[in-house]
Amino acid sequence: MQMDVEKVFHMTGGIGVTSYAKNSSLQKKASDMVKHITTGTIQELFLTTTPKSIGIADLGCSSGANSLTIIKDIVDAVERSSRNILHPPPELRVYLNDLPTNDFNSIFKALPEFYRELKKEKNGGCPSIFIGGYAGSFYGRLLPNNCLHFVYSSYSLHWLSRVPPALYDEQGRPINEGHVYISQSSPPQVSQAYYKQFQQDFTVFLRSRSEELVVGGRMVLILLGRRAQDHVDRGNFFFWELLSRSFSKLVSEGEVEKEKLDSYDVHFYAPSKNEIEDEVGKEGSFGLDRLEMFEIERDEKDGENYGKAVARTVRAIQESMISHHFGEGILDSLFDNYGRMVDEEMAKEEIKPLTFAIVLRKL
Repeated sequence: MQMDVEKVFHMTGGIGVTSYAKNSSLQKKASDMVKHITTGTIQELFLTTTPKSIGIADLGCSSGANSLTIIKDIVDAVERSSRNILHPPPELRVYLNDLPTNDFNSIFKALPEFYRELKKEKNGGCPSIFIGGYAGSFYGRLLPNNCLHFVYSSYSLHWLSRVPPALYDEQGRPINEGHVYISQSSPPQVSQAYYKQFQQDFTVFLRSRSEELVVGGRMVLILLGRRAQDHVDRGNFFFWELLSRSFSKLVSEGEVEKEKLDSYDVHFYAPSKNEIEDEVGKEGSFGLDRLEMFEIERDEKDGENYGKAVARTVRAIQESMISHHFGEGILDSLFDNYGRMVDEEMAKEEIKPLTFAIVLRKL
């Protein structure tokens, strides 16, 4: 029985030790690394179109501080540009989007402070900003026609709309036993199923945004990917491989039933550069202005063990799905195993997840 991703999947809410708010420094690091691309793109857009009102969407905004940090960067960039050309600043309409299960409350609670800080910084001369939440999957229409100028999405598009149905045969039996993602021993149909789902989803995403964006509107998309055609690499793939191994350990210890593991798959896909370019070209609504890839250096927090930090990050992202499928009882031992395995592997050789930053322009 397949899980309804839209109903179940969300980052761990609140501000507890295992919450996404407390375990999203990697995501923050990535958006900081491409901040110059994000702000440069919106400045160029503003200078060439100077609209009185700018529509901005953050798709997959999640919860915690990251979502509002990027909005502040965008506000600052637009305000600087308008000042440079002695133009009154436009009003900003900000649409924050995520799945209905997202912890929107934590964002809304942070808004009064956000507005206060902005006013203080700008000595009261702050542009008008209207922020609202839009719950729903971005694999489909979210907003009215031509209401957006700029779309930002960070670390969201590698999540698929569903687990690829082709991972199960006609009798409903899993074809990728013992693994939660593509692995070295997976039959070729497994990577094909994931790739096909990515193609469908990414096309729907582009088509939906093309209706919501004005002509000349821009998108900055940040997502995990891979270098080569081979899906098995020492990058994003490897973190899932280690999760599969952590589950297998619990199966061997009798804590998890083998059937339970066989019927669990992650709805994730790390595309290659060519796969992204192909879909953009085929869909046809956007020109590709820029595509850069970068690796994020690992964080060494004072005295904090790296494996534990990675385990907490993955847990904050996967906890909702895992506890729904296996029950909450296994979470601690699963992620203890996982953290240890990450450390063991890192002692042998770095694991280097690859991130893409893509700038698209609506034709």
